[in-house]
Amino acid sequence: MNLEGIFKNKRVLITGHTGFKGSWLSVWLNSLGAEIEGISLDIPSAPSNFEASFMDSFIKSHMVDIRDKEAIKKIINGFQPDFIFHLAAKALVRYSYQNPLEAITTNAIGTANILDIINELDKEVVAVMITSDKVYANSEWSWGYRETDLIGGKDPYSASKGMAELAIHSYLSSYFHNEDSNVRLGIARAGNVIGGGDWAADRIVPDSMRAASTKKCLEIRSPNSTRPWQHLLEPLSGYLCLAANLACSKDMHGQAYNFGPPADQNYSVEEII
Repeated sequence: MNLEGIFKNKRVLITGHTGFKGSWLSVWLNSLGAEIEGISLDIPSAPSNFEASFMDSFIKSHMVDIRDKEAIKKIINGFQPDFIFHLAAKALVRYSYQNPLEAITTNAIGTANILDIINELDKEVVAVMITSDKVYANSEWSWGYRETDLIGGKDPYSASKGMAELAIHSYLSSYFHNEDSNVRLGIARAGNVIGGGDWAADRIVPDSMRAASTKKCLEIRSPNSTRPWQHLLEPLSGYLCLAANLACSKDMHGQAYNFGPPADQNYSVEEII
């Protein structure tokens, strides 16, 4: 698929554009010739890929809380985006344990705000809503989860992402499947990405590098846990292809997609170390 032909000169809004995946997605879309605006609460780490990539030179940033619906609505109505990639979230599991209400309101209410605003847009828009592979009710079975499996979550982070998906499906059923709807929407699930430009806490590669550079012992919290590790450009390519296909056809509208490695390529934390 010719992604440049899809995104060149198109207006693209990215929420969470200062984060790890959001900043790389912004860089990629800029290389495709898109006009980009971003919404984020802040720059989440120091250093950050946002600053290291000099993103201020090619993107207009709005530092706004995704829970502030009126501020978000003003930005979206002013920009009139052709595409929206919604990544703004509290993305760290341990942080969500420490700040459950902030995680739930950011991930659930923030998503609902985007849905409600684009439902009122008077132009066609393609929205890719990025949630997480943690949205599933954890049944501890040995096989991989499917897109149609039960949504749930025992911890605050998983629950907040499950709530976000319930909101998405509600808007899909109530508004976006109507013939007069201007919205085409897809759900993207992924997790455990690694790659350059990640300086966040509680991530395996940055934690390893920080420990090595300061000659400190690296704490491994769950060495036997298995994760679907993947380089961040792999799910980002999936997000872009999903958006491009939504723009070209209604066939994928309303569907959820998992982006990750084959089931036989999952590794434990200890193996990655």
